[in-house]
Amino acid sequence: MAKRVIVIGSGIIGASIAWHLAKAGAEVTVIEAGGTGGLATRASWAWINASWGNPEPYFRLRLRSIDHWHRMQSEIGGLAINWCGGLIWDLPPAELDAHAAERAQWGQPLRRLRREEIHAVEPNLRQLPDYGYFAAGEGMLEPLATARTLLSAASAAGADVISGMPVKWLAEEHGRVTGVMTDEGVIHADETVVAAGANTAQLLDSVGITLRMSAPAGLLSHSKPAPKLLNGLVMTPGLHIRQTAEGRIVAGADFAGADPEGNAEALAADLQAKVGAMVEGAEGLGLAFFTVGYRPTPADGFSAIGRPHGKNGLYLVVTHSGVTLAAALGLFAAQELLNGTRDPLLATFSPDRPSLA
Repeated sequence: MAKRVIVIGSGIIGASIAWHLAKAGAEVTVIEAGGTGGLATRASWAWINASWGNPEPYFRLRLRSIDHWHRMQSEIGGLAINWCGGLIWDLPPAELDAHAAERAQWGQPLRRLRREEIHAVEPNLRQLPDYGYFAAGEGMLEPLATARTLLSAASAAGADVISGMPVKWLAEEHGRVTGVMTDEGVIHADETVVAAGANTAQLLDSVGITLRMSAPAGLLSHSKPAPKLLNGLVMTPGLHIRQTAEGRIVAGADFAGADPEGNAEALAADLQAKVGAMVEGAEGLGLAFFTVGYRPTPADGFSAIGRPHGKNGLYLVVTHSGVTLAAALGLFAAQELLNGTRDPLLATFSPDRPSLA
């Protein structure tokens, strides 16, 4: 008999888990409090990367996920990922060089580019450093569209996707999680996956589990659409930018977005002004809208994946790097839930590690 699995949350992480489970033959129900695609996902800068500063175990996890995104792209029609690469010079020169040397030692060489070479990659950039680095093989996607594509693929494989249904608490019998309580009553399952982003800690608390995490705010500005002005991702000091498939330039003080600190509109306008100063042709675009996302982040900054406190019937996936890691974490969660096999790359990412208690 197929294992019945509830996935709470339809962001890019929950959608990936649902697709991997349904493809493997599980009976999957995705439950989302709001509209499909979740909340944090739609406010992501959407960079798929391993080049950003991480300790080696996190780097290896990211690299594995990049590889699996390629595999998923070959399997799922309509899964659009732009493997454009990214320019990086958002650290002081000594730190930037040390960062590049470390990545080369780990097997991800970053290409050092002189000013004229940077110009050749991104000819519309006005403010160029003497040199920077190019991370080939990294990419970007449209986060909400990608989550919905994954949900559609999961549905095609037999999953049910229910939106507009908040989960009130986790249902439990004799120490085992048996499903979820909603306004329509209990929905039972053999396994319940919490991929609920910022609501994760509250749901775990309903079965007596404490997880230290936060959900810091991050603001991104979105310009009006324009013809193609950028070829890929650009990470400069105080300004990270990319251009979406529909032509909008998305900007943040960094890839996570800056804390709006109660003055979101002014910060968004300032970011848009910086875009106009940096990108030739973007001067008159103007600000179309801004987003403020709340990034689900375990207390030590790294992913928490697995059964918290060994709780039967319950599985947890919470991480800030959702766009990069969704591919691998969907695969690993499905393998552990259906086969009991835990991937070695998850060794340091237990939800029971002391830093999260």
